[in-house]
Amino acid sequence: MRRRRLSADSGETSEVNLTPMLDVVFIMLIFFIVTTSFVKESGVEIERPQSSAATPRPEAQVMVALTAEGAVWVDGAPVDAHRVGEAVAPLVSEEGGVVIQADRASTTGLLVEVMDRLREAGVEQIAVAASREGA
Repeated sequence: MRRRRLSADSGETSEVNLTPMLDVVFIMLIFFIVTTSFVKESGVEIERPQSSAATPRPEAQVMVALTAEGAVWVDGAPVDAHRVGEAVAPLVSEEGGVVIQADRASTTGLLVEVMDRLREAGVEQIAVAASREGA
């Protein structure tokens, strides 16, 4: 029996076809992008007060957080309490709303001041976040 030798100079080279693997990778990428849920966070850790009358609200366009130390955060960035309206107004559309996440230990005066600044800036839909009792 004769054996054939495969030599590099035979003219044909064997290559691995990567097209099916790339197709699978792109399909997986599309799957993960479509199934990913994006959660909007306020940027700071807040302990919300509890309420038995808390009702779920649709997604807010902008999150404003009030910490126990009296700091105001808008979408993860610290903002001066007197300028919160100027910072939030360009981010809110006609149908959009603002949710204020006030820490349990924050002062009511700061919450009212932030709400006043938002109303002065033209924001109409303002909600205060609370946790449902027992949840």
